[in-house]
Amino acid sequence: MRFCSPLNFVALLVCSSSFAGSPAEKLKPWLEQAVDVETGMLWKVGGDTAFNYRIVPFFVSRRSSEVFGFHFSDGSALTLRNKYTLMANWMETGCENRYLGVAAAPSIEWWNPRATWSVFGSAGGGVGVLDAQGVTGGEGQDFTFNWYGQLGVSAELTQRWTLRGSALFQHLSNGGQTNPNPGLNALGFTLGVGRSF
Repeated sequence: MRFCSPLNFVALLVCSSSFAGSPAEKLKPWLEQAVDVETGMLWKVGGDTAFNYRIVPFFVSRRSSEVFGFHFSDGSALTLRNKYTLMANWMETGCENRYLGVAAAPSIEWWNPRATWSVFGSAGGGVGVLDAQGVTGGEGQDFTFNWYGQLGVSAELTQRWTLRGSALFQHLSNGGQTNPNPGLNALGFTLGVGRSF
């Protein structure tokens, strides 16, 4: 019994290759949503508080797909995405011990033509609570406003994962609800990873 003649075998190969689809084209990172997890270290650089703060920030952020952007002929892109962040700060030194907050900001990103790395920036703010100690020079109450600015670089590790590093400025204060209003300005860095989906 003959299962396959050479001619049938060649025909099978030709048909198989013609029906095999080409690999799916990689989706541009700014067309997907992403979740970022970042941590680092911040040091007090200003504000009215007399305490010398050192802060370990922990941010979990969700970035939307592109809201608005410019796509250039060389393949690079300048995009704007929405960014929502949950903040958990541990005050390693200073008057308070912890801060929990939420913030929203635009994420402005320039992607290289191959979409393998980007320069990004964000500036936004929100609200949160800390464990105010009622000490002169510390934060005056638990309810606190936050503002932050971030500038960094993101590099692709795999199709879904990126490595992120940035400079981070964070301001915490109660917006003048107490007198005095000892705001805290801190500057430092973050490192983290992002995953697109």
